[in-house]
Amino acid sequence: MKRILRILLLLIIAVIAIVLFNTLTMNSQQVEAEPLAMPEISDSAYYRLAGALTYKTISFNEDTPPDSAAFFGLHRFLAKSFPRVHQEMELTKISTYSLLYKWQGSDTSLKPVILMSHQDVVPVDEPTLADWEAGPFEGVMTDTHILGRGAMDDKSTLVAGLESAEMLLAEGFRPQRTIYFAFGHDEEIGGHNGANEIAKYLKNQGVEALVTLDEGGNLADGLVPGIEGSVALVNLAEKGYVSYKLRVETAGGHSSMPPSENTVGILAKAIVDLEENQLPYKMVSPLPQMLEALGPELPFTQRMAVANPWLFGPFILETVNAHTTTAPTIISGGVKDNVIPTVAEATVNFRILPGESIETVAAHIRETVHDTIQIEPLGFKTNPSRISSVESKGYTTLQTTIRGLFGDVPVIPGLVGGGTDARYFYDVSEDVYRFYPMRINKDNIGGFHGIDEKISKANYAEIIGFTYHFIRNIQ
Repeated sequence: MKRILRILLLLIIAVIAIVLFNTLTMNSQQVEAEPLAMPEISDSAYYRLAGALTYKTISFNEDTPPDSAAFFGLHRFLAKSFPRVHQEMELTKISTYSLLYKWQGSDTSLKPVILMSHQDVVPVDEPTLADWEAGPFEGVMTDTHILGRGAMDDKSTLVAGLESAEMLLAEGFRPQRTIYFAFGHDEEIGGHNGANEIAKYLKNQGVEALVTLDEGGNLADGLVPGIEGSVALVNLAEKGYVSYKLRVETAGGHSSMPPSENTVGILAKAIVDLEENQLPYKMVSPLPQMLEALGPELPFTQRMAVANPWLFGPFILETVNAHTTTAPTIISGGVKDNVIPTVAEATVNFRILPGESIETVAAHIRETVHDTIQIEPLGFKTNPSRISSVESKGYTTLQTTIRGLFGDVPVIPGLVGGGTDARYFYDVSEDVYRFYPMRINKDNIGGFHGIDEKISKANYAEIIGFTYHFIRNIQ
């Protein structure tokens, strides 16, 4: 017995030693950067963003065509607001509504850079209008904020990109690398006719970019446990996306004589089974890169967990949602309270972890639900993206630009659970990153697709300054 206790004690000591060694030897991944001064931003810049927000460039669904008056109105507004951009750059319209600006570089041997945003916005729920500080398409400004649908997602980065280019042109700056500004028109419904077609056009032109930058990462203020200040989340990849329709067909009947397996009951059980038997959590790239960068910035206890995923893996993986998620979103069936329906349907959305696929999700559904249930994919779908490097010139330039502007803000690579237009640009770019310095905190995070969307003037100025310096630094 004493021998067993000694062995257990030695094992405990060994585990403690390994945990402490891994924790104490974690080294910071942050780079040193020369301080960068924010360019001077005039009040007129805020008015230009407010003006862009008045155009109802809404993407409703894949079956509803774009509102040509709204999109063409926005295009005319941009041309009037940024005259140097429209004089100096070549503008190509893709799929009628998407915009591709080309700022020709002086050295054609250098690979170009692509900066992305999207013109479209999501609809506003009519019952919520009374909860908005101002009308979502009025383009109202207060002393501190610019209000309206698209202020956060995503007209702020679009207009900021053109604002920074207009400033650089006024200063006489000419890039060595060609700079493309790619502004799709249907990101909110998958980007198939917008960013997808822009990427195809660039590929046909033989474009091989050094780096592409899009939305999907941000400055998280007070949102990362253990870090009181800001963290710059630069996402290297994104999950895949697919929705499956589950359909049950039976003979139906009168509710007074229910069968042993009811149409709605079969469907309900399938939904419960999928929620209770989700695909497993996994430690897949880019999560190790994220932990290596985040760990050294955390207090000791949390750093200990991050430094030892072999021991604390389940807790870490759940915290970062490292699995293919399952979300039932739509359910329908039945016509009357005393009639058992012949058909019931549900839609279940999955965000697919790297290493898994649309096909593996379908196999998982088939293994989990009742054999009588029909399944089929719906609408837009895409597999997880490739994973970009943390050792490239593009990533290093992002680090130095972020830390030059925002000081000792930790730059942390990661994986975005949502989808962006960036997914289409891997065939025309060495690396694809998702980051603009939009500040997200517990008070404004609901503005994305939600009520009272707005951006502070101070933060909008930071986005302009970041884009301005990134263009300079990537040369």
